[in-house]
Amino acid sequence: MVTDRYNPRVSEPKWQRAWDDAKLFETKNDAPGEKYYVLEMFPYPSGRIHMGHVRNYTMGDVVARYKRAKGFNVLHPMGWDAFGLPAENAARDNKVNPRDWTYANIATMKGQLKSMGLSLDWAREFATCDPSYYRHQQKMFLDFWKSGLVERKTAKVNWDPVDMTVLANEQVIDGRGWRSGAPVEMRDLTQWFFKITTMAQDLLDGLDTLDRWPEKVKLMQSNWIGRSEGLQIRWKLDPASAPSGESELEVYTTRADTIFGASFMAIAADHPLAKMAAENNPKLAAFIEEIKRGGTSAAEIETAEKKGFDTGIRVVHPFDESWTLPVYVANFVLMDYGTGAIFGCPSGDQRDLDFANKYGLPVVPVVMPDDANAATFRIIGEALTDDGVMINSRFLDGMKPQAAFDEVAQRLSGVAIGDRPQAERKVQFRLRDWLISRQRYWGCPIPVVHCDDCGAVPVPQADLPVRLPDDVSFDRPGNPLDHHPTWKHVACPNCGKDARRDTDTMDTFVDSSWYFARFTDPWNEAQPTDLAYVDGPKGWLPVKQYIGGIEHAILHLLYSRFFARAMKATGHLNSVVEPFEGLFTQGLVVHETYKTSGGAHGTWVKPAEVKIEEANGVRRASMISSGEEVMIGPVEKMSKSKKNVIDPDDIIASYGADTARWFMLSDSPPERDVIWTGAGVEGAHRFVQRVWRLVSEFAPAVAGVSPAPARDGDAAMISKVMHKAVKAVGEEIERLGFNKAVARLYELVNVLSPQLASASRADSPARAALREAVEALVRMIAPMMPHLAEECWATLGGKGLVANLPWPEFDPALVVDDEIVLPVQINGRKRGDLTIARDADRSAVEEAALALEVVRNTLNGKPPRKVIVVPGRIVNIVA
Repeated sequence: MVTDRYNPRVSEPKWQRAWDDAKLFETKNDAPGEKYYVLEMFPYPSGRIHMGHVRNYTMGDVVARYKRAKGFNVLHPMGWDAFGLPAENAARDNKVNPRDWTYANIATMKGQLKSMGLSLDWAREFATCDPSYYRHQQKMFLDFWKSGLVERKTAKVNWDPVDMTVLANEQVIDGRGWRSGAPVEMRDLTQWFFKITTMAQDLLDGLDTLDRWPEKVKLMQSNWIGRSEGLQIRWKLDPASAPSGESELEVYTTRADTIFGASFMAIAADHPLAKMAAENNPKLAAFIEEIKRGGTSAAEIETAEKKGFDTGIRVVHPFDESWTLPVYVANFVLMDYGTGAIFGCPSGDQRDLDFANKYGLPVVPVVMPDDANAATFRIIGEALTDDGVMINSRFLDGMKPQAAFDEVAQRLSGVAIGDRPQAERKVQFRLRDWLISRQRYWGCPIPVVHCDDCGAVPVPQADLPVRLPDDVSFDRPGNPLDHHPTWKHVACPNCGKDARRDTDTMDTFVDSSWYFARFTDPWNEAQPTDLAYVDGPKGWLPVKQYIGGIEHAILHLLYSRFFARAMKATGHLNSVVEPFEGLFTQGLVVHETYKTSGGAHGTWVKPAEVKIEEANGVRRASMISSGEEVMIGPVEKMSKSKKNVIDPDDIIASYGADTARWFMLSDSPPERDVIWTGAGVEGAHRFVQRVWRLVSEFAPAVAGVSPAPARDGDAAMISKVMHKAVKAVGEEIERLGFNKAVARLYELVNVLSPQLASASRADSPARAALREAVEALVRMIAPMMPHLAEECWATLGGKGLVANLPWPEFDPALVVDDEIVLPVQINGRKRGDLTIARDADRSAVEEAALALEVVRNTLNGKPPRKVIVVPGRIVNIVA
């Protein structure tokens, strides 16, 4: 017996079991059909999924189910980005093992994801903290090292002297460690790097091939790689001020055209010249130490107050032996970009201008707008960074900046200092090599042994994985692997003498930089990938559709692109260079914020604790428990700190997964933020119930009726609407226009509703057309609301599972409109529209246009002077 209301609490678990029992979504690598790989960025097992996960995975699931219905062999896997600092913090705070904390969270979140009815291949599931996964990561590290893509070198890091660990830039807050609060120091440590800079140009060029990536993401990557073409200039030191044995300072610049506006040189705190100058200058040495206590992040350096110290050294201007400039040590110059030295032109760079104004240095404008007066043009508080014309630049005056750059390059490259020219054109990249060493326990161990005699020695492949020890303590500051009594002590694989394991673990970005390749054959024990399935004729890569947040637009995607190239170079890929063919970055899920009265001292309140009432257009919020008034704040990203979060479990328990899925797809374009509202969820749930009611009430009237389209009579309208919907919904899903696909399904239901209500009284052609339309509706909602679709299909007496059915076909003849709408103009101004048969001849169009009421009223009984008909486009009447 059909119930009046659809009950998701009964239906959804039932159909999830049916899919699992049929192993419907377990993909076979050799199954027939063109391969299609859809992947959402895998989650960190923090303990609970959030509404952002619901939106992300729903979008990917719609694509996966649709492509499966279109006949593709679809790979749609799931795993866990499971290493990372949160687990280590939980271990320290709660006295639990990070492994236990992580796997418990995985179990919880897996159950939540399964309740969403996602068509995931759980047979391929892995966590990056599984030794079976990081074993292959360690092998690739060694292969990269052997191929020259890994290097161990000294680099600057943020060092927390209390916790005795390196901090990521994001963990340095106002110059202090985020956990200890201690002032962070800049230290030199010997660490492991992936040599991503060797592929900088290739990574940049590859962006041009990514036609299905958002332009904003490609721009962000391009800016991060930061290719610049400049000039490397050797400035001679004034012998009277130069340290013993030093004769020049080398500077890289992209603005050689502004060389006559130079008023100072700035060098990094760890530049060799700075160190020499500080040997006999205690105040300079103290200043350098102060700089080292600052952070290393570009954002922090950019926003920090610009500080400098005059070293007393001076350089000679390349075009004027009598002109010397002071050399400052400055806190905004980094040793690892360019040469660690710049020349400052205050008139053309805001940072240089602020510095010059602070220290009373000259500001000489050398570029002015084309329409400015050179005699009166000045730079005071704002630098000119736009194009213009050169002034105050001797032989460059009157040139455009690019021509001036070329002239400077030509002149200086023709001057020799020793056996080298004074200047050379060079290409530089902002991109730095990827520092992967982390002084943490919960990460992939670096498979290297350090021997006093043999140096750094790779762990033999037969001894992989190098496993993390289970018995670790977090009672002491620093890396637990350093404190472990036995783990780090090992015999050297080369000579057998006592040696030490490397106690650093890999940056967790490494774990997520190749997981997409491992999913293609996660059962392969011998190698990280199976070349038969990873790419090539029978391979899965590249990922056809990758979906995830814009916050990963730079590092994760850039590192993954590097890994694909490195894996190809070391034989773990056949030919793939770009791992993600299509990329989509979805918007956030946002919600109103609520706070108890009390201004800044009020407390944040969860939406579930608030009652919203509206009267006369005014919304009022109060606590459900006490009636206390609550202030309604702005709509913001859901966050635990402001408590404006919605628990997916609560929504699924109250409304069902399909309601949550439908709302996420229907409320706004997928690339934009979606505002979660109670009214919106209620509306989505009403639609779920409406579809169920239409299908369940219609089913008895068409029992035993075979679906068939109607091509004439009143029923033809039903078939036309349905076939147009099939075409439109498919096209919108193809372009990820989920909200537009939803809108077309709403339209179809609105058209079918009155027809279905009278189905029992319809003639045979109409009932056959309605049957076809309803079956198509059910199959079209299946990617979006799969549980409801299965329940409706069963009610209609359909055979098998909807999830196994092909996407409905549309008849091209039924999607062509017999009528067209032509705009009608009178004396060049549009006055109305004319709906007429597509094949109407010119005279019929003219007659129909003149019969329009708006035309008759305008002409007022007078004949028109001329009627111009442009077939299929417009009618223009000259009165």
